[in-house]
Amino acid sequence: MKYQSLIEQMTLEEKASLMSGENFWNTKAIERLNIPSIMLTDGPHGLRKQGGKADHLGLNASLPATCYPTAATLANSWDRELLNEIGQFLAAECVSENVSVILGPGLNLKRNPLCGRNFEYFSEDPYLTGELASQQVKGIQSQGVAASPKHFAVNSQEHMRMTIDEVVDERSLRELYLEGFRRVVKQSKPKTIMSSYNKINGIYANEHPHLMNDILYGEWQFDGVMVTDWGGNNDRVAGLRAGNQLEMPSTNGITDQEIVVAIQTGELSEAILDQAVNQLLKLVFETSSVTEKPVTIDYQKHHEKAVDAAKRSMVLLKNQKEILPLRASEKIALIGDFANKPRYQGAGSSLINPTQVPNFVEVLKESPLSIQGYAQGYQRMGQRVKTKLVNEAIELAKKVDKVLLFVGLDESREAEGIDRHDLKLPFNQLHLIEEITKVNPNVVIVLAGGGVLELPFEERVQGILHSYLAGQGVAEALKEILLGTYNPSGKLSETYPLAYESVPSATYYPGKEATSEHREGLFVGYRYFDTANVPVKYSFGYGLSYTKFAYSDITREDLSVSFTVSNSGKVAGEEVAQLYIEKQESKIIRAKRELKGFEKIYLEPGQSKVVTIQLTEHDFSYYSLVNQDWAIEAGNYNIQIGSSIEDIRLTTMIEQVGKNESEEYQLKKYPTYAQANVQRIPDAEFYQLLGYQPPALLWDPKKPLGMNDTIAQARNKNWLGKSSYNIVIFVKNVLKIVKQPLWSNNVYFVLNMPFRQMERFTGGKISKKNVQRYLRWVNGKN
Repeated sequence: MKYQSLIEQMTLEEKASLMSGENFWNTKAIERLNIPSIMLTDGPHGLRKQGGKADHLGLNASLPATCYPTAATLANSWDRELLNEIGQFLAAECVSENVSVILGPGLNLKRNPLCGRNFEYFSEDPYLTGELASQQVKGIQSQGVAASPKHFAVNSQEHMRMTIDEVVDERSLRELYLEGFRRVVKQSKPKTIMSSYNKINGIYANEHPHLMNDILYGEWQFDGVMVTDWGGNNDRVAGLRAGNQLEMPSTNGITDQEIVVAIQTGELSEAILDQAVNQLLKLVFETSSVTEKPVTIDYQKHHEKAVDAAKRSMVLLKNQKEILPLRASEKIALIGDFANKPRYQGAGSSLINPTQVPNFVEVLKESPLSIQGYAQGYQRMGQRVKTKLVNEAIELAKKVDKVLLFVGLDESREAEGIDRHDLKLPFNQLHLIEEITKVNPNVVIVLAGGGVLELPFEERVQGILHSYLAGQGVAEALKEILLGTYNPSGKLSETYPLAYESVPSATYYPGKEATSEHREGLFVGYRYFDTANVPVKYSFGYGLSYTKFAYSDITREDLSVSFTVSNSGKVAGEEVAQLYIEKQESKIIRAKRELKGFEKIYLEPGQSKVVTIQLTEHDFSYYSLVNQDWAIEAGNYNIQIGSSIEDIRLTTMIEQVGKNESEEYQLKKYPTYAQANVQRIPDAEFYQLLGYQPPALLWDPKKPLGMNDTIAQARNKNWLGKSSYNIVIFVKNVLKIVKQPLWSNNVYFVLNMPFRQMERFTGGKISKKNVQRYLRWVNGKN
């Protein structure tokens, strides 16, 4: 061990004390041994360093910082270089504020579009996720700051996130939910990783021996620090044994003492604690020195990078009759509350206090466009139609050549701690769109939101531009695209279904109470829609440009594939060339094809470039549970090059030799999966794939509540439990009425918090004995 001599000078109590925080954001220092404290702070699309009272939910004010586009937005850029640059800019602000670890990026797979935290995650595809997250981690750590990819692993829903058991088969776990993390660990060597709150197949992620010891530390050779999500510790000793070094935030010594007692009684080997201390000291000493160097941030330069990132990530979904770009001679109306007050970020632990947020009305009035006026059109929160606002918008729309209509999801609908109820826009916004399109046929919809939306109005409008959540530079970025000074180049990193009912996990999501069954298995996102031939609104990888691109001359040498992309249009632009692999005549259950390569290239009109994508053996592999290793099915594989998964332009073929093949996933064994009919998987077939029969989906209300249960469950008990639940719901509703959506949403954090966390989160102010006494009363025992 590198720091063995230093560790030998510590008492058992000192070693145990390093395993949890000094406070909400800092590790402990040991002054007599010159061990400094370091600060960990929220990200991941901006620095959220709180200057006053600390919390993990974005409620209390943080210091001003640049708010960059969220991961869901940046993923649409498909731009590795851009992600690396954003990482460097983020790290520079960390150094300027003496922050050693920024908690991000988030790279959980987008299993279902209703997940309330999808705006923080990259994609439904693990390859795209891993490639982009790796670059962001590299960018951050190139400045000496530690990144902390999160949440490891299978954090697929916010509802009951601290106790839900994510039930998923090993193959899907490996190929989907862990693959992005594997790529990040292998390619970028992150100094820390954050564990998730949830269980995975019955065991909390933070103390999961298979997830941590076997895979993360064993197979992937991770040599950094595993930190809990804030309040994410269940059993401190089990977590330490599995490889979790740092628990955050501080528990005022409560869990430190648990470690001491475990060693004194022989339950835990002191050697495990020493190794954990050694890894933590490595992080502390490597990152503490970097924050000592003086750094002055040019926040205007950082704002300009935020603008650049935003414009490269917006997706042009529709451009009928070339309604965009706009022309200076045209009279334009700006309609919609989001035009005056942009929706540009999510909520929760990633809530950034931006250095500036220009709005669309201000920015576009200063442009060459002939702006005729602005109308609010609808109330930002809620569903009610305000006739006066609608009529004002209609009158303005009648007077202009084209309407820019700004709509989307408000701040109450996407946040940490809650999931969305549907994919619909609020009724008042849909009503406004219907009324405006009756009086003006030339409408461009500008969408804001962190993910997928249903678009019932698509046929009635001429243009749709999705900004996603594009950070503080959203207005200026939008101006460049609308004017044509920048040619949109974003491509969807997730599939847009026709309706939520067609989503593969729709019948299983979310897990309501005890467990969340991933019965859809491998068939997440485009892997389902493409394999089952289910029509979609917009396919994975889709995005329009103001120019056209042609593909030609595909060649292959071993696993290296080359082809030519040409700009056949009249303006310069960027194209994302995508490579998919399809197994011919597969004998095992698998998706029809999978993304395994991409390149973003800039081309002037008439210019051509040769693109080369290097494949690896792993790109052809699936995970074999029988062999406990990756396997390759022998045979021919189509290599498909296209502009999206539904727009394949070139094809070649590669033959692969089999490796570790077995009969475990043969089609005849899984007839429903073989048809990708995953919305109705029979129990027997799922249990066979899973390898065991999982526990019940719902709580048993007759069972007594324990320390790992929640206030949400207390409603099933006596008057005390029902009263506790109803008080929390009352507070939530009051906060909603007084238009405090962030506070209102985060009441769910209280509802879903396990009773075990109350002593730890309050630093002992609510003691374990008091919690146990409450549980006895709720359970009807004296």
